[in-house]
Amino acid sequence: MQIATPYLMFLGDVPDTLAAKTAYGIKDWRPEWCVGQMRLPGCAADLGIPDMTLPEALAKGCRTLVIGVVNAGGVLPDHWVKEIVAAIEAGLDVASGLHVKLGAVPAIAEAAARRGRQLHDVRHTDERFPTGKGTKRAGRRLLTVGTDCSVGKKYTVLALERGMRERGLDADFCATGQTGVFISGRGVAIDAVVADFISGAVETISPEAAPNHWDLIEGQGSLFHPSFAGVSLGLLHGAQADAFVVCHEPTRSTMRGVKHPLPTLQQVIDLTVQLGSLTNPAIKPVGISVNTQALGESEAKALLDKLAAEHSLPATDPVRFGVAGLVDRIVAEFPEV
Repeated sequence: MQIATPYLMFLGDVPDTLAAKTAYGIKDWRPEWCVGQMRLPGCAADLGIPDMTLPEALAKGCRTLVIGVVNAGGVLPDHWVKEIVAAIEAGLDVASGLHVKLGAVPAIAEAAARRGRQLHDVRHTDERFPTGKGTKRAGRRLLTVGTDCSVGKKYTVLALERGMRERGLDADFCATGQTGVFISGRGVAIDAVVADFISGAVETISPEAAPNHWDLIEGQGSLFHPSFAGVSLGLLHGAQADAFVVCHEPTRSTMRGVKHPLPTLQQVIDLTVQLGSLTNPAIKPVGISVNTQALGESEAKALLDKLAAEHSLPATDPVRFGVAGLVDRIVAEFPEV
């Protein structure tokens, strides 16, 4: 899948910033591709880039309208369709990470055919995956896991990829969600894979590699989330993780979208080791990643120090304070062979 850049980021009328996390992720990691944003009345998200009309975006060279939102069920709201059709009529391709395929909407499909524009459904793939085998394969793998969904699992592995490469380590980001695929240009949206093939899909995107090569696999959901635990477990088994980092957002009392309370970090560590040992008995935690955006700097540092002491693991906010401590731990626990 080759998506033409640069992008006009479509945010619709999402109710909060988390609902536009795809757009934020692309802007944060590929800012040079994000020329402008297109928002509808009532939109509560703002990428901090210029608001543009379609003529303005075309004048700036935009080639693809990216639907940079996520929502429950991955649906395409009816009132967005006319905006997407207008973008196609203006001469833009359209890319989406929603579950609903763009071509399944008659008005969008007809406009794209008439204007000769490309429709990219990043969440969907034509590739057929095998069932997972759990057979030990060469190379090393790290997986991010979470106390909840939307807590920084993708940002953590992207920051680790950069930090590990700066230290001379051979490391690659493996995308398992639509935003990651937009950022990396490869991967698979694992939550759109038929359940029986989730672990096999992860084995496919993280195949056998050189002994010192690290695949840094983007986690999804949480083993404790009643909506997404099945995806999280398939990822864990397919990743055959040697190491994992626990990701956490400290201001929540319940998990996103449900009334269940957040698990403790220790509960996540213990269950990840217990379940992950099915495909890698040597699995171990190497750090804690905390999204401290809602905390002041001194409060954030105090919390990270507390968590590090409680769990005997390095704790950081990768965006705010970097990942040097996590890389130190990885190097110490996994010397090159």
